[in-house]
Amino acid sequence: MFAEERRSRILEILEGKNRITVIELTESLKVSDSTIRRDLQDLEQAGLLKRTHGGAVKWEHTGFEATMAEKEESNIDEKRYIGEKAAALIEDNDTIILDAGTTTLEIAKHIKAKNITVLTNSILIALELSKHKDIEIVIIGGNARKQTLAIVGPFADMIIQNFRVDKAFIGSNSITLQDGCTTPNILEAHTKKTMIRSAKEVYIVADHSKFGKVSFASIAKLEDIDAIITDTNIDKQTVERFRQEGVEVLY
Repeated sequence: MFAEERRSRILEILEGKNRITVIELTESLKVSDSTIRRDLQDLEQAGLLKRTHGGAVKWEHTGFEATMAEKEESNIDEKRYIGEKAAALIEDNDTIILDAGTTTLEIAKHIKAKNITVLTNSILIALELSKHKDIEIVIIGGNARKQTLAIVGPFADMIIQNFRVDKAFIGSNSITLQDGCTTPNILEAHTKKTMIRSAKEVYIVADHSKFGKVSFASIAKLEDIDAIITDTNIDKQTVERFRQEGVEVLY
């Protein structure tokens, strides 16, 4: 098989799986791992994929962001599972921050704790929590992003700075060992950073598809968070690599 033919086949495999490993490619294409690594390097330089530790993922522009409607339709079961897992960490009398997002909305739907206070920058989360008599809701003011329906910006950040909470649950579009947690929008990233600084414990909530990707703006380095809550579809080798770097992964 010629090099161009082999690289074309790599892209075909990646298109169907979103993520591939060097081991998978060597077995599938019957070539050495050094050959595959050179192929992945060439394909990355051509802007056709992004290399990761031990493999590659589909290339996405760092500024790309799906709409709220698109997010609601993706990985529904995984987000529901994460919501249940995260909500179980909330205890009676806690004060918490719930970041805007479809995964954090699932947390709101599964809260069982009583006498808690929730600070949120999401109108959808506030509406969901209004059904609970044991939850006090503090809605952050500011600029509403049409793309994600998150309330962000300097005014939102100023409000958040006045609070100190027990736990914060923050969504992330992308997570890697090298770049930490990132998101496409600068304003939203800054509001998330402010939430993180206001919390004693910080949990990143993200389904398995967010790992191995990088977005434009930094939310947090991995040392700034207490744990990542994800779903059981995450690659176990990825979990092990994060744990080796001291990052707790709950799934």
